[in-house]
Amino acid sequence: MVFERLPASVRPVNYKLQLQPDLEKLTFQGQEDILIDIKEATNKVVLNARELKIFKAVLSGYGEECSPEVEFNTEEEKALLTFGRTLQPGTYNLKLHFTGILNDELRGFYRTRYQSPCKQKQRNGAITHFEATGARRAFPCFDEPSIRATFDITLVVPKDRLALSNMPVQSEHEKEDDHHWKVVKFDRTPAMSTYLVAFVVGEFDIARCYDEDGVEIRVYTPRGKGTQGIYAAEVAMETLPFYKKYFDVPYGLPKLDLVAAPDFPIGAMENWGLVIYREGALLVDLVNSSSRIKEYVALIVGHELAHNWFGNLVTMNWWTHLWLKEGFASWIEYLCVDHCFPEYDVWTQFVSIDLGRALKLDALENSHPIEIEVGNPAEVDEIFDAISYCKGASIIRMLHNYLGDEDFRKGMTVYLKHHQYGSACTEDLWKALEEASSKPVGAVMSTWTSQKGFPVLKVSEKQTGCQRVLEITQQKFSTSSNKSSGGGGLWITPVTFTTQSSPVKPLVTVLMEEPTLTISLDTMEEEWVKLNSGSTGVYRVQYSPEMLKKFIPSIENKTLPPTDRLGIISDLFALCQVGLVTSPELLDVVRAFTMETNFTVWSDLLANLSELGRLLQYTDTTEDLRDFICHLLGPLFADLGWENVNPDVEDHLLVMLRELVITTLGVNGEESVIEDCHTAFLDQIEERTPISSDLRKPVYRTVMCHGTLQDYNKLKEMYAKTDAPEEKSVIGCSLGCSKDPNILKDALQFAVSDFVRSQDSPSIIAFISAGSAQGRELAWTFFKDNYEMLYQRYSSSTMLARLVKNTVEDFVSKEKAAEVEEFFKKHPAPSAERTVQQSCEKIRLNAQWLQREADRISKYLKDIRPPEKQKFTKSTVDGTNRLQLEGIGKERKENKPHRVSIIETAV
Repeated sequence: MVFERLPASVRPVNYKLQLQPDLEKLTFQGQEDILIDIKEATNKVVLNARELKIFKAVLSGYGEECSPEVEFNTEEEKALLTFGRTLQPGTYNLKLHFTGILNDELRGFYRTRYQSPCKQKQRNGAITHFEATGARRAFPCFDEPSIRATFDITLVVPKDRLALSNMPVQSEHEKEDDHHWKVVKFDRTPAMSTYLVAFVVGEFDIARCYDEDGVEIRVYTPRGKGTQGIYAAEVAMETLPFYKKYFDVPYGLPKLDLVAAPDFPIGAMENWGLVIYREGALLVDLVNSSSRIKEYVALIVGHELAHNWFGNLVTMNWWTHLWLKEGFASWIEYLCVDHCFPEYDVWTQFVSIDLGRALKLDALENSHPIEIEVGNPAEVDEIFDAISYCKGASIIRMLHNYLGDEDFRKGMTVYLKHHQYGSACTEDLWKALEEASSKPVGAVMSTWTSQKGFPVLKVSEKQTGCQRVLEITQQKFSTSSNKSSGGGGLWITPVTFTTQSSPVKPLVTVLMEEPTLTISLDTMEEEWVKLNSGSTGVYRVQYSPEMLKKFIPSIENKTLPPTDRLGIISDLFALCQVGLVTSPELLDVVRAFTMETNFTVWSDLLANLSELGRLLQYTDTTEDLRDFICHLLGPLFADLGWENVNPDVEDHLLVMLRELVITTLGVNGEESVIEDCHTAFLDQIEERTPISSDLRKPVYRTVMCHGTLQDYNKLKEMYAKTDAPEEKSVIGCSLGCSKDPNILKDALQFAVSDFVRSQDSPSIIAFISAGSAQGRELAWTFFKDNYEMLYQRYSSSTMLARLVKNTVEDFVSKEKAAEVEEFFKKHPAPSAERTVQQSCEKIRLNAQWLQREADRISKYLKDIRPPEKQKFTKSTVDGTNRLQLEGIGKERKENKPHRVSIIETAV
């Protein structure tokens, strides 16, 4: 079915909108006056509306009033207002009275639940999530991103609830005919898109502060948790001035609210002036939160606030250009956090998290271009994925590196100032950057946004005196067969080259515009030469065996920079997956990382080994791989130990590395770690010694991996009692680590019970599926048996697609791929259709990989297996295991006093 855009003949100028939610009946009443501009004669006005009832409609203008006939097109989510006469061009007022429902689908204007301040009962609140097409569930509107208007919003809410919207409160008074309600009127917004409108009704505490320009920043937290908003408020205080200076454009509103929502479908949403987050993406307990959560919150605050410029001030013309705001925000969040917290070393993590995710998804034939035509609402949901976010961010990073920061910033400022309070498309951004840099930005970048996929650069070399001659060929990298595709695309690619004598600063940058490239470098034969320095390019590199071997000593002694060590091993895993290198070649290089000390390098390497491990769950090689991983981490664990030398000053990344290493050793069966985790767990539940925040994840997962039904029941009890979102997340995901099928079946039922918020259920199911082949089969059966319930919960958001992906993509047989396809033929899921295709392709890729490499891996691991298991003996120096490692991260900042001191209850 073809979905048509709204006619261009009518456009809104201003909405005067009033909503009154009934938190008991879960409905709302609304009325609005839309000032519309009719640009050409017509007898119809078409708006978007879904699950609304319009019971009164009146159009007035030029001294006349008329009431239209109202019809609904439920499939296209439109309301058609037909008038008995032709409306001439001009300005009119359209008055609408309507009702709607506060749904439980985490989309539109919906019900959220929270504990009352005295925690004696659960109470209802109301909240919004409108991106991409949810505003039409709350009020009839012109619900397209390029159609901007101003909003005068009024909320009528119970007297004991707080009401928030995009702008500051203009007035507040008791409702004249009912003293149980209050009427809260907000200032007029700037002209903006409907998907950025937001309302919140509930009970909160506030952490309040002001940035250097006097912008009021308020972080709204659950009652009693005001101090947990301090960290996010301080990040926002540094972030707003950073973006203002970087873009040379000030923040455009008088206030900025950040709200921790009990129920929210995604991490956060950038509504202008009222950014809404999941609690776990905003709250930081200054004593009990882990280092990992502090970093996550800093990044997600940086991401959402970047949208005030990219997305809010300048909005994409249509969802085809979604990447324009999401890709950019996903890149600049790292730039911002690196400025605020240089000790986090986030750019190395970008290579693993964003670039790595982008390349994995984009290698599939069922990927899509960054820019893709979007029609119906289900198609919009499908592109909120790693292509729009992570690949978008990665090509921005590549472009930034190619242009240089000065020219890049100039171009950004030109773009924002030219299009502010309006909309733009990708070509507008390229034009501004081209103007600032005098480089062929449009020609280069169109090859990256208009076609799916990316290249693999195959490199060979020959030596002529002091000249190293490199022969490079570019082909499309693809998982569709055991060879990369010989055609299907050409990318204009900035290629950088570093050498052993210049490992950081590239010797040269070349724009590769043809399928082949020959380049000569002044370097000696024994030195390594690396392409894609810093892993800034969006491509894989396949070196000749001789070139690859030269990297090994520099990986072992860490003279190769971390981003390059990570890039080499990440590329090798991908090349092995499609058959371009063998698993013994891959594992030989993996063993060179025994002395690795960088958190992000280990994180990426272990994630790839875990993916390989999920395939080997279907063989008898699982234990051999676990032993291999434990021996790989053994020397590092012996240095790290269990304890921080000084918790107040120890390096942020060192803390995260310890958590990662202990978790990995625990779930892979390292006996001493299992013993210590069980001891720590017992000490906590018997209230002797609490587990430190950074060790809860390794302890809980290890206990569940090797524990009993009694341990499982204790963790469930802890889950029900805690109100800390991080603790709930860590426990919930740990439940899926059990090897007992009866426990896993119970965990699946628990995941969808009233004890677990619907936003959190998919994560628990995902860990059950990832934990074992048996768990995967149980999760898939559970998904099929409960499909109607799961579809009802998640089909109107991106959560269904994530649930499908995490449940099925680690199967390893063509038969299972066919089974998944057949199920979704009988049970269509429009918002997850592309994800189903991608998951089935991934299953078939897994089958090919396992068939090709299983025997090789088994033989290799048996051949190198040590004669006996490693043993750890405990020793102490001054009461602790001391640790001094080079290259873990930048020097930690001294502790600074908190600048957010106003904590209050919102009324």
